[in-house]
Amino acid sequence: MAFSPTRGMVLAAGLGTRMRPLTNDRPKSLIEVAGRTLLDHAIDRFVAAGVKMVVVNVHYKGEMIVAHLKNRKDVEIRIQDERDKLLDTGGALKRALPHFGDEPFFTYNSDSIWLESLASNLDRMAAAWDDASMDCLMLLAATFNSIGFDSMGDFTMDAAGKLKRREPQRVAPFGWPGVQMIHPRLVRRGPDDPFSTNKLWDIAITEGRLFGIRLDGKWMHVGTPEARDEADAFMATRHLAP
Repeated sequence: MAFSPTRGMVLAAGLGTRMRPLTNDRPKSLIEVAGRTLLDHAIDRFVAAGVKMVVVNVHYKGEMIVAHLKNRKDVEIRIQDERDKLLDTGGALKRALPHFGDEPFFTYNSDSIWLESLASNLDRMAAAWDDASMDCLMLLAATFNSIGFDSMGDFTMDAAGKLKRREPQRVAPFGWPGVQMIHPRLVRRGPDDPFSTNKLWDIAITEGRLFGIRLDGKWMHVGTPEARDEADAFMATRHLAP
């Protein structure tokens, strides 16, 4: 029987420097696309996938996020206050481990949204999880079919779904939309100081335990004001919430 996570974390503690001037008066996660904040888009995805508890970490203008989330009654929200010190992505996950027990959980970077196609991508991830072979399962998007993503790609993926990083001076077909299922046993292996989740992925790659599944739909990376405008315009043509 497939495992379906009931717990997740939205990473919302970034400084939002690339999103200025929109972040001069609010955190990036409270920027709106299609009339809804990026943070709510992320939590909506979790709720639709059956997640019952969501940890949200805060730093820059964190009090605004705390106040905003008081309006959500459809899921349990737990705030991880990082206003005293930025922990980076991996450090944030490690501090949050007491919330997740010993089961895989979803993580979601708040600057990413997508339109679904035929099925829920989070449900597909849960169905694809194999605890015996995986420590991390990433949702990956084809770079040619994305909005707001302008790099040379992040990962290559073999027929079994196993991932490797893009080689230097090469183009990789997949970008990471900021969503993953990750097991606490991998997170525990990170250092005690602030660190990037990249350290955990490198461990999993070396051991052959980092896998991916292709996003079915249209991904929008909302990392700059221009990307926000492009995503907002695209959503307006679809008359749909993501």
